[in-house]
Amino acid sequence: MAMDHRGTTVLITGASSGLGAQFAHRLAARGADLILVARRAERLAELAETIRTQAGVAVAVYADDLAVPRAGRRLAERIEADGLRVDTLVNNAGMGTHGTFATQDPDAVAAEVQLNVAGVVDLTRALLPQMLSSGRGALVNIASTSAYQPTPDMAVYGAGKAFVLSFTEAIAYETRRSSLKVLAVSPGPMRTEFFDKLGTTRPGVGHWQTADDVAEFTIRTLDRRHTPASVISGALNAVPIAAARFAPRPLVLALTGRAVGA
Repeated sequence: MAMDHRGTTVLITGASSGLGAQFAHRLAARGADLILVARRAERLAELAETIRTQAGVAVAVYADDLAVPRAGRRLAERIEADGLRVDTLVNNAGMGTHGTFATQDPDAVAAEVQLNVAGVVDLTRALLPQMLSSGRGALVNIASTSAYQPTPDMAVYGAGKAFVLSFTEAIAYETRRSSLKVLAVSPGPMRTEFFDKLGTTRPGVGHWQTADDVAEFTIRTLDRRHTPASVISGALNAVPIAAARFAPRPLVLALTGRAVGA
């Protein structure tokens, strides 16, 4: 039976483009009201107006930079002050840095850790109690196929996504007796603005996917009666990762390094 999103409110971070925008369109089509969060106010406003017109749902927008310390907590407070409650949280916002770690911009690395790791923890902690109380939604954290092995030239990104995967699986176990669905989704590389900003076209770990494919896969996974704690999007991504679990770790590292050109 499909998960019923009607009458619920879904908060999506990184919602202005790519995977976040696809989640917004698909969940609105399922009847969910939306809270869209991203840095680009104009893009958010355009997306919100399109969705209101097409789906007839309520859409609130918050132009916020979650790469700032404690931004998630402050965002949750603003949402509560505006009289909104969150049933489902999709932690989709993320960024990456590329190149050998010793040469990367320290400020960019700090922002990456804040957005991809600390920001996910901060916003999840702020909203999880009300989501558990609601019992009608889900916590969806976007990890990556990079979470399953070290990723040379994207060392911080891969390590951060490994954190997100482990963090989400632990919360899924802690909340297993509730009706909240908790899911970590690990897509392969997607053809979105992420890789444009990263400055590389090499997928590294995993096979290319579209944001539309990943959004559809995620929502179908939530429709399952027994939603797993974590999934890998795409069979071409899942098979090699499963095989790598039985390979010696030095071999996996060497193959990954070669794949990314490190």
